[in-house]
Amino acid sequence: MVDLVTQYHRIKEEVDRAVLDIMNQASFINGPSVKQFKSNLEKYLGNNAKVIPCANGTDALQIAMMGLGLKPGDEVITPAFTYAATAEVIALLGLVPKFVDVDEQTFNIDYTQIESVITPKTKAIVPVHLFGQCAHMDPIMDIAQKYNLHVIEDVAQALGAEYYFSDGSCKKAGTIGHVAGTSFFPSKNLGCYGDGGAMITTDDALAEKLAMIANHGQTSLYYHDIVGVNSRLDSIQAAILDIKLRHLDEYVIRRRNAADFYDKAFEDCEQLIIPYRAPYSNHVFHQYTLTLNGVDREGMKEYLNSKEIPVKVYYPVPLHLQKAYNLNGYKRGDFPVSERLAETVISLPMHTELDETQLEYITEHVINYCNQSN
Repeated sequence: MVDLVTQYHRIKEEVDRAVLDIMNQASFINGPSVKQFKSNLEKYLGNNAKVIPCANGTDALQIAMMGLGLKPGDEVITPAFTYAATAEVIALLGLVPKFVDVDEQTFNIDYTQIESVITPKTKAIVPVHLFGQCAHMDPIMDIAQKYNLHVIEDVAQALGAEYYFSDGSCKKAGTIGHVAGTSFFPSKNLGCYGDGGAMITTDDALAEKLAMIANHGQTSLYYHDIVGVNSRLDSIQAAILDIKLRHLDEYVIRRRNAADFYDKAFEDCEQLIIPYRAPYSNHVFHQYTLTLNGVDREGMKEYLNSKEIPVKVYYPVPLHLQKAYNLNGYKRGDFPVSERLAETVISLPMHTELDETQLEYITEHVINYCNQSN
């Protein structure tokens, strides 16, 4: 699904030199490379963004919620169709996840359903920018302002994407809500060679509080003003991320080119619904996800795997049907779009190293299977 080996070889000299420098300096925790990456990512994001590095994307969401002062029993609205980490941190903090269905075209939270689940206990909305394009943030921010709610962007799959507001302005994903959490898991568009994450906010006071929470709640060494956690991005990963950040826009172009190839190959196949590209967001294609129309998904997976083509299903069980997060008595049928997508989506290889020969091979076999199943 992701060719990290070939990608590494393109930047091998830079990465090897940076890692060896850290080994020679023994600056493993909060070293100069962490500060440099933080500064460069802030410049990349613009909008006076403040970046607070941490250990992983899940921690980023949890610390963000802690920083906003959410308390046990508070309700947090989030989509039913996404990875479990989004709901996991809500449950870990004793908060109550309130799910909303997603838009069938974009796979992102259906903003038209948000107001119907708001109660006096609702404190936050967590829109997930799924598969690489932004949720519709204009109306989400309007709803948040109307009801005095926090907006926590889950930008783990869409770092580098841009959102176009109705007034003509544009902001990078992660700089729109009150705070955002992102992941630097190796397969992400900006990924390290281990684990890592960050929080993003344009609020200086919140940034300071998030940094304290991520470092044991310390104002200075051995002085703890608030309860915190231990969540740090190590120096080696920061150095690697700083190198890859220089290539991020190039990586996005490569992914878009691969997506364009897929789109053109599949545009006339009625059994394949290609990813929708919303007019209010560009798409960075963390995943290239098809919706199947009358195709046996398991049969397609087996066929493509037999041709050494990896495919994945993101995600086979929506959150409201997961045992761990069904805290409100949800049942099958409550979120029909999420349930239908869970049964019909399939993701093809998507990464920066796909060449035309590989793309031709993949698309040929996908179409062959569709034709055989007619």
